[in-house]
Amino acid sequence: MQIDSPKFGRIEVADDKLITFPAGLPGFEDCRRFALLHPDAAQSRVFYLQSVEQPEVAFSIASPDQFGLHYEFSLSDAELASIGLQRAEDAAVMVILRRDDPENAASPLRAILTAPLVINLGSQMGLQKAIANIGCDITLRSAD
Repeated sequence: MQIDSPKFGRIEVADDKLITFPAGLPGFEDCRRFALLHPDAAQSRVFYLQSVEQPEVAFSIASPDQFGLHYEFSLSDAELASIGLQRAEDAAVMVILRRDDPENAASPLRAILTAPLVINLGSQMGLQKAIANIGCDITLRSAD
């Protein structure tokens, strides 16, 4: 599949790199299929979710493990069924990253910890889990 992304240009995406969010993402309910991209695999800890339906929509994401974070939360039976998840080891948890000033690449990245993504690696389906009262915000800065 080819996507014309304003961020990445024209890209070819293999089917095994597509993640489906059956309910979309909050605020982006019309975006249900995303390409999982990692253009600079050797240099970066950041992945990108590029919308297939709306190429102007892309999110930076990362594993919370890379930053020493550990999540423990439960999914309801309905949430588990929506992504076909039966075993915890088939799940990947990711956090969406955002910049305070999207136009300034030096602006710090912030992890949105109250709404992690849960992706079933087997079914390639995911959801965004809203967590109330997590009570922290982490700013990611480069070591430079």
